[in-house]
Amino acid sequence: MGPGVVVTGLTLGALAMVSLLAFQANGAQDRAGGAKPTATTTATGTATAAAPTAAPTPTVPALPPGAVSGTGIRVVYSVGSHYVWLVDPKKTPQVAAAFPVTPGSVEPAPGSYAVYSRTQTTTGSDGKQIEHVVRFAQQNGVVFGFSAAVDGATPTVDPSAKTGGIRSGRPEGQLLWDFAPKDTKVVVIA
Repeated sequence: MGPGVVVTGLTLGALAMVSLLAFQANGAQDRAGGAKPTATTTATGTATAAAPTAAPTPTVPALPPGAVSGTGIRVVYSVGSHYVWLVDPKKTPQVAAAFPVTPGSVEPAPGSYAVYSRTQTTTGSDGKQIEHVVRFAQQNGVVFGFSAAVDGATPTVDPSAKTGGIRSGRPEGQLLWDFAPKDTKVVVIA
């Protein structure tokens, strides 16, 4: 074997290793949910790497003004947008957290309520194990409260059953649990 064959073999081996490492890195980035690079082709047909593109960020609705959403430390729930805001006007920023939720088959009437009961873990009306249950209203035999399913699932709404559970993700359920002890104001808006 001549020196040219050895150099060619080493070069091909190095290119194969670089390609394998690039493939693995791209797969790891995809699994991590990071930005995904894109590629473009130049006029000569050569592929060039472009800057990574970020996944779109969901838009969080702004907290409605105090005339609508109340004042003081409070949990604000919008039946129109199915969003919850945890508000503490003594802190900066005033909105400690905001997140989407999935309502039950019945929505509470707009108004001002207070947390009257909390349960660390129980079984929901849909048979799922739930945690961080924060109840704030009862209307026409339906109990309204926030909770999170232990398995992270959102409820499948059964229109024939009257349920008032408002589900969030587990991390958001923990935030709400920590933020809203008994007697915390809950403002329900349209």
